[in-house]
Amino acid sequence: GNVLVMNSRQEWLAKLDEAKRSGKVIVVDFTATWCGPCKAMAPIFVDLSKQFEQLIFVKVDVDALKANWSIQAMPTFIFIKDGKLLDKIVGANKSELQRKAAMYATGG
Repeated sequence: GNVLVMNSRQEWLAKLDEAKRSGKVIVVDFTATWCGPCKAMAPIFVDLSKQFEQLIFVKVDVDALKANWSIQAMPTFIFIKDGKLLDKIVGANKSELQRKAAMYATGG
């Protein structure tokens, strides 16, 4: 798929900056290796990245990278545009993630 794994804070900030410059919406999957629901959502996230190439799909391991978006539960998915939070989905909510990805992909 087109999911980019962020391994460093530098990489993460560069990706946010790139998204801001391109005017694209970035979809972030905050995950953890020990999180069962995260593993269940991973293939869905990959499928969405193939379906909506106009969005930038990024995966952040909360144990590896502190990203400061007040994430309290895994998985949490956030949608960012121009460096600002547009939307947030807490939990393994497949239909909500699909709906919001489609909405932001079409300029919603």
